[in-house]
Amino acid sequence: MAHPKPSDAATPVVSAFYDRFPFPGDPLQDGPPPGYNWRWCHRSVLAAVHGRIPSGMERPRILDAGCGTGVSTDYLCHLNPGADVLGVDISDGALAVAQERCQRSGAAQQVTSLRQEQRSLLDLADEGPFDYINSVGVLHHLDQPEAGLRALSGLLAPHGLLHLFLYADAGRWEIHRTQKALTLLQAGTGAEGLRLGRDLFDTLPETNRLARHHRERWAVDCAADANFADMYLHPQETSYNLERLFQYIATAGLHFAGFSNPEVWDPARLLNGELLERAQALPLPQQWELVEQLDPDISHFEFFLSAQPIEPAVLSDEALLQSYGLRQPCLWGEPDPILGTDMEPLQLSNEERELLQRLQEQPDAPLGTLAEPSVIRRLVDRRLVLLKA
Repeated sequence: MAHPKPSDAATPVVSAFYDRFPFPGDPLQDGPPPGYNWRWCHRSVLAAVHGRIPSGMERPRILDAGCGTGVSTDYLCHLNPGADVLGVDISDGALAVAQERCQRSGAAQQVTSLRQEQRSLLDLADEGPFDYINSVGVLHHLDQPEAGLRALSGLLAPHGLLHLFLYADAGRWEIHRTQKALTLLQAGTGAEGLRLGRDLFDTLPETNRLARHHRERWAVDCAADANFADMYLHPQETSYNLERLFQYIATAGLHFAGFSNPEVWDPARLLNGELLERAQALPLPQQWELVEQLDPDISHFEFFLSAQPIEPAVLSDEALLQSYGLRQPCLWGEPDPILGTDMEPLQLSNEERELLQRLQEQPDAPLGTLAEPSVIRRLVDRRLVLLKA
């Protein structure tokens, strides 16, 4: 029987590539995945985007579009108990690893339903709508990334959110040149390419910019063959700068709802004094453009999109005291030190620790009965307490 023509021209070659090098190369293990990443926790994302968790989100429908070896699917299940989760990928080899990963971790026992299927994200019109779509490191590997984004847009519920990760031009300057060099050397995208790619970095002079950049920035991440291949041998890749990124978003009629690594785009990370004051006086898009120009090491964009424009809630102290809260589900490592949503050690005051403890013991109590507004606001601003509608 004839197989249907792939929806994207790159699908056969990309699928074959990931069959050879299932990605990401994270090891399999028994039991829940280590740590927590708030970008895969729907409640945390809602609070970050809206300022609070809207009601009616207790059992979200979640799509992991391009799930690879299932690292993201595993987290999506463990961080969203009761959800309905669908993970899809075009690579049979990667999906087999994903299925084993989630079976060994007990992911399916955390959710109402879990399906993992070999399908293209371009061919899911019968599956929507979804409350949350995660598509990390996928659309930039399509021959037509715009078609991929439009397909995902069509699967979003009206209140839905989409999390994307796309390559950035500047931070991949050296990577692009290495890729081009290996193409000129006809290294290929298989085992020979892997051998020649590693040999290239061993052969180049120690002072060579490409070799130095790999050694200082990527060598640890590329220890696994699958990760090295994904970075330097991939047969299909597109990258963006901020201007083209927002043009790309507009092609699907979606709305930018914030970076999922906002600290990277804060000028205070790079500037101080008068320069910082001048930067902070700029509109946000120009602040981001300034950061892009000042930090050429930014290698990717990670961000949220929404089907409808969103204005985050801003609460007065009085409204804050009357609100209800949820202790951030993505804290880890208690009793001490507590690690935050990006696995960073948290320095908390005694009052802040007490509020987190009281909130865990009295989840249905108004926040005003648990702490002073200044303490509440500090934890809300750091997303350690999530406000509920």
